[in-house]
Amino acid sequence: MKIGIPKEIKNHEYRVGATPSGVLEMTKNGHEVLIENNAGAEVGFENEDYIKSGAKIVDTIQDVYAQADMIVKVKEPQALECDLIKEGQIIFSYLHLAAEEELTKRLIESKSVAIAFETVTANDRSLPLLAPMSEVAGKLSVQAGARALEKSQKGRGVLLGGVPGTEKGNVVIIGGGVAGTNAAKVAIGMGANVTILDKSLSRIRYLSDIFGNSANLLYASTDNLNKSVLSADLVIGAVLIPGAAAPKLVTKALIKQMKKGAVIVDIAIDQGGCFETSKPTTHSEPTYIVDDVVHYCVTNMPGAVARTSTQALENSTLPFTINLANKGYRQALKDDAHLLNGLNTLNGQVTCKPVAEALGYDFVEPNSVI
Repeated sequence: MKIGIPKEIKNHEYRVGATPSGVLEMTKNGHEVLIENNAGAEVGFENEDYIKSGAKIVDTIQDVYAQADMIVKVKEPQALECDLIKEGQIIFSYLHLAAEEELTKRLIESKSVAIAFETVTANDRSLPLLAPMSEVAGKLSVQAGARALEKSQKGRGVLLGGVPGTEKGNVVIIGGGVAGTNAAKVAIGMGANVTILDKSLSRIRYLSDIFGNSANLLYASTDNLNKSVLSADLVIGAVLIPGAAAPKLVTKALIKQMKKGAVIVDIAIDQGGCFETSKPTTHSEPTYIVDDVVHYCVTNMPGAVARTSTQALENSTLPFTINLANKGYRQALKDDAHLLNGLNTLNGQVTCKPVAEALGYDFVEPNSVI
C-alpha cells in the first residue's frame, strides 16, 4: 500500500503523522511511504532521516493525496485537503466530526474511508489513540492557564502556588479522565488548591487513591459545579463523550458571575467545548475575554510541544496504521472491533452513531457496509 504523510497546514500545527522510526516499520512491512517535502522539519525530522528509513520525498501536498492509498496525519483535513481526497482513500487522523459539520459533509461527498483516532477503542473501553494527546493537553492546560492568569494577559494576577504568607490559586478541573488527571498532577505539583469534579463515583474513588488529600474530589452535581466555578481562579474543562459533541456544563450566566480576571481553559474545544462561551482559538491568538473572564480555547493544544506529541501519538497509532496497510481497510476493520469503532464515514455514509446524532445524519451500522 502507498501511505502518504502530508505536512500539517492547520494554524501553528507542527506535528507530523509519522516519524522516521515509524516509517521504517511501514517500509519493513513492504509498504511505500510518501512524505511531503519538509513535513517533519519543524520537529527535527529532516527529509534525509525519512529517506534513510525508506521513504520517498514528494514535492507538494497535492502529490501526496494524488498518489497515496492511505493518508496518515494528525489534525482533521483542512479545506484545501478536502478538495484533494479521492473516493476510497483512507483518511486516518483526528477528525472530531461531531463538532465539524462542514468537514463531515466534505468527507461524505468524497466517499472516502474516514477513520478517526479519537473513536478507536480498547478492551477496557478507553480511547487509546486519544489518550496520549489528552495527557499532553491536560499538562499543558495548567501551564497555559497559569500564563493567562498573569496581569499582563488580563488575568487576575494570581500565582497558582502562591508564596509563604499569600493565598494559593484555586484550580477547578471538570472531568477526571485522562486529561483531567494529568491537569491535576501539574496543578498539584505547582502547589495550587485543586478541585476535581466527575460524574463517576468509581472514577472519584480511583482519583482519591492517586491524589489522597492533595485534591478535593467532588461529585459533579450542578450545585457542586456552580460553587466550585465561582470560587476558581482557573477552570479547566476536560469533559469527553466519545465521538459526540461536548456537553455545555458551564453556562453564560455562570461565566458572568466568575471572578474578574479568572481563566478558563477548554480542553474539550475540539468537540465543541464544555463552556457556553467557548469558541475555537489558535496558538497565534489563543485567548479572548467574555465578561472579564479570560478564555483559552486552542483546538490543537498539543501542537505547542510538537516533537513530544508526535512521538507519543505514533506510539499508539502505528500498530493500527500497519494493520490497515497490511490487510486493507475492509479486512482490518472486520478483524478488529476496536478499529471498526474508529470508522466515522464510508462510501458517503455516516458510520459513527454519536456523529450522526449530533449532525442529523442517518446512522449506518459499520458492519453492514464494510
